Amino acid sequence: MYRDFATRKARNLELTGTVENMGNGSVFVVAEGDAGKLEEYLSQLKKGPIFARVERIEAKWFPATGTFSDFKILYYDRQD
Repeated sequence: MYRDFATRKARNLELTGTVENMGNGSVFVVAEGDAGKLEEYLSQLKKGPIFARVERIEAKWFPATGTFSDFKILYYDRQD
C-alpha cells in the first residue's frame, strides 16, 4: 500500500528512484529530481496513504547520482 502510494506520488512529481519494504517493517525510499518537488514529495510521504500509519520519517539529502530512469518498486527478497 505505502510503496504504491510512494510510487504514484513520485511519478506525478516526475521524480526518479526506488521504494522498497525492508525486513524490519520500514520502507526505504530513494528519490531524485528538482529540489522543490523533492520537498513536496517528502511532505506527501509524511502524510502517507489514507489507511497507513506513518510513525516517523528520516530524510537524508545527498547529491543526485543520475542513475535512475524512472521510479520503481523494489521487492524485498526474504530469506527466512
